[in-house]
Amino acid sequence: MLVAAAVCPCPPLLVPEVAAGAAPELDTLRAACADAVGVLAAARPDRLVVVGPARRPGRGVFPAGAKGSFRGYGVPLDVTLGEPPTDRPGSAPHAESADGADDAGPGAQTPLPSSLAVAAWLLRGWQAAPVEGLGVGEELEQQRCALAGRAVADAAPRVALLVMGDGSARRTVKAPGYLDERAEPFDAGVARALGAADTAALERLDAGLARELQAAGRAPWQVLEGAARGTGPTGELLYDAAPYGVGYFVATWT
Repeated sequence: MLVAAAVCPCPPLLVPEVAAGAAPELDTLRAACADAVGVLAAARPDRLVVVGPARRPGRGVFPAGAKGSFRGYGVPLDVTLGEPPTDRPGSAPHAESADGADDAGPGAQTPLPSSLAVAAWLLRGWQAAPVEGLGVGEELEQQRCALAGRAVADAAPRVALLVMGDGSARRTVKAPGYLDERAEPFDAGVARALGAADTAALERLDAGLARELQAAGRAPWQVLEGAARGTGPTGELLYDAAPYGVGYFVATWT
């Protein structure tokens, strides 16, 4: 059962070593993410599952101890998702079969996708519960996202989710995808839904529009919707801004 969730964006620039001289520009965002992770720890979960957008081969379940790196961004920084398991029973949500992200799952040596690597950085020092990662394809249909979320939530008595994903990358003319006037109202709707823990609004997000607006968080947010369905959580929006023309949100559901 889902007992808590945190929503955070996943730009590599969230990692100060990657942002370098621009790191102070995202200090407020980093602080909001740290607060959100603290809410997860306070919920005393049995398991934390990190969900983020991924391209092949980074789709499927990543076990605790999976490794990622920011070397592709010119930074000699490696990260680990939680601590490697020590023969714990019930290692969980084999959600790759439910989410359809990649039925084969990632190989044993597959590095964490960028979204989960950023999550691993946010979780450095985390010891509140075992951690697993789930990479989902950005094009995954809403129904399959919801099934994946349900499978994750049913995998342990007390499950927490860290949901990684960005809003539209088309908020300004300098944005990665240039300006699309539909981007701001789309992101405003997402912010309202996350702040109100409105699962129905997340369920209604249009996958085609999200793809056109380069909103990478759509599928992870709909995994969250499936996990939270019927639990009646309370939401709080901690951050809503679009630095660099990309929508970033931080929210907690408890």
